[in-house]
Amino acid sequence: MLDTHIGGSRPFGLNYWPLPADDPGVEIPRESIRLVSPDGALVRGILWTPPQGKKWKTAVILSHPRGDFSVHYAAPLLAAAGYAVLGFGTRYMNNDTDCLHEACTIDVETVYNEMKRRGAQAVVLLGNSGGGSLMALAHTERGIGDGWIGMAAHPGEGVFMLQVIDPSVADEMDPFSTAPELDMYHPDNGWRPWPEPCVYDKQWLKRYRAAQIERVARIDEIAKASIAESGVAGSQLRGVEASTQTLQWRELRRRAVFTKYMVIYRTLADPAYLDLSIDPDDRPRGSLFAFPDPFDANYGRGGLGRSMTARGWLSTWSGLSSHAKLADTMPNVKVPTLLIHPTADTEIRLWQAKEIVDNSGAVDKTYIEMKGAPHYLEGHRQVALAHVAEWLAKRFP
Repeated sequence: MLDTHIGGSRPFGLNYWPLPADDPGVEIPRESIRLVSPDGALVRGILWTPPQGKKWKTAVILSHPRGDFSVHYAAPLLAAAGYAVLGFGTRYMNNDTDCLHEACTIDVETVYNEMKRRGAQAVVLLGNSGGGSLMALAHTERGIGDGWIGMAAHPGEGVFMLQVIDPSVADEMDPFSTAPELDMYHPDNGWRPWPEPCVYDKQWLKRYRAAQIERVARIDEIAKASIAESGVAGSQLRGVEASTQTLQWRELRRRAVFTKYMVIYRTLADPAYLDLSIDPDDRPRGSLFAFPDPFDANYGRGGLGRSMTARGWLSTWSGLSSHAKLADTMPNVKVPTLLIHPTADTEIRLWQAKEIVDNSGAVDKTYIEMKGAPHYLEGHRQVALAHVAEWLAKRFP
């Protein structure tokens, strides 16, 4: 195997990168894929196929709104099991500042159509982490996919933001503005400096969760107001002649095309990171997005959705406005459904994983827990993908 595809040093932050322990022990053919979507976006990936030219009938496609899933631990293991696997990045790969999930579904359909063109009798959608909600949205909006697999899939990027955004931010323009009574990093509310454990009062936590929703709603209003103002200017522009009313046309024109960029401060503040009595499972203290203390990433470089356009925020990171919510889309997923949940995931709670499966509209649905496994299933990947391969073999050619 080429070190650049499996078994090499894993780049920082790419926790889904294959590790030496994930090597299936056989040479897996790979083909670089470049596709252009119907609306002109570039979609790039790697097609992994079974060893020794073995014919395949079922394809698995996997992606993430911003992650490069062309090199994902699932790809070589599923290819070794006899499936064609196309991992790819959407048009927003490595930069979701302006991410529109609705556009991402076009990219997913582009890849789906490519695999059908290559002869796939069935195409199964696989979503890891935020890829789960993307694939469910693609199935719902585009009517594509013969099966849905979630691996450590959370309820949606916006829903996830609702549980991690810091509700104590008092002024969106000031990263240090704080309402002390809503600050999980304040000693009066139960916080203790790392590595001491923290204990948060249940009634306080209830208010905290409500305040997180309130902050997202405030950000939504900022985003929606900006989009509305641009829309009004665009309407007014249609009645102005550029050649004779040049200054007025210019003013309306710039307002009509204006894109507001928002900095979303402090997005790593889930009390469950530090208080393991909240929704207990096998997770350690801390977050996947911080090393080791979420406090540092909440104020420093870390968290998610930190710089967004107004429309990107509403489509991707707003738990109130985004359509990429599994609570909404899973009832429409009636194809065979599999969810594998790692019980030591610092980001996804057991009840959330079970709720995803319960909400599925499928008659054929399977839920598997990987005891003690982290979010990206390090140390458990061979077993997890063996479950996936067995599940696929029972349902698809």
